[in-house]
Amino acid sequence: MKPNKEKGITLIALVITIIVLLILAGVAIATLTGDNGVLTKAVSAKEKTETARETEEKN
Repeated sequence: MKPNKEKGITLIALVITIIVLLILAGVAIATLTGDNGVLTKAVSAKEKTETARETEEKN
């Protein structure tokens, strides 16, 4: 019987894929929660919009 080397290659490909996905997830989470992340900028934009709206209503 021939040894089946395809299972070994498939397992290595699976492990590499999982590692790449974990790295991408880490980068995405860091981008969202960082000091200059998307969420921080969204909150800042909301505050500026509210301030501008209040200023415009006073004028």
